[in-house]
Amino acid sequence: MTRAYFLFCLICLLALPGRAYAIENHPPLANPVLESRYEHLTEEIRCLVCQDQNIANSPAPLAADLRYEVRRMLKAGRSNRGIKAYLVHRYGDFVLFKPPLQSDTWVLWFGPFLAVAAGLILVAVLAWQRHRTYRKEHHEALTP
Repeated sequence: MTRAYFLFCLICLLALPGRAYAIENHPPLANPVLESRYEHLTEEIRCLVCQDQNIANSPAPLAADLRYEVRRMLKAGRSNRGIKAYLVHRYGDFVLFKPPLQSDTWVLWFGPFLAVAAGLILVAVLAWQRHRTYRKEHHEALTP
């Protein structure tokens, strides 16, 4: 029985994927201010693979590359604004969780509100038409 159990466990282990994805663990930066800036920046930058996660929490290889780039630019003395500008130039405004309000990002900022407003208008128009139809049918039924 134990030999069969051992073989079963061995087969299960061999069936697991050969590569596990994990976020690399870099040692903290020597300067606590730089480390704080690094943590703040990696939470503001969107993973372009996952799209709903920041690069601080994403296991994607591209997120790891972006974390490395942010770390490298911080060590080189670049400002937060300069790092963000570099990433926006390379990947577009979508790389930021809070893209700037400008003419080409209006849809990102106001699109959800416009969709909700259009839905409410549609519901109101349909309710008004239904009410009008019901009133008309009810009025016709009352008149001889």
